[in-house]
Amino acid sequence: MLELSKKILVRVSFDKQLFHKELLKAIKWINDSSELQKFKEWCLIEFGDVYPNIIKRAFR
Repeated sequence: MLELSKKILVRVSFDKQLFHKELLKAIKWINDSSELQKFKEWCLIEFGDVYPNIIKRAFR
């Protein structure tokens, strides 16, 4: 599920609202806390320069 979530976020990263929606959906799907932490780190590396506030808010 983690890899699918990453692919989706890359594809929708052109739209701020869609990115936020899909990020929240992905966070709900991931149940394992270590996977969630890895996902958060990946999001910050890939999209931290574009959507830092959205990512920080979503992972609170």
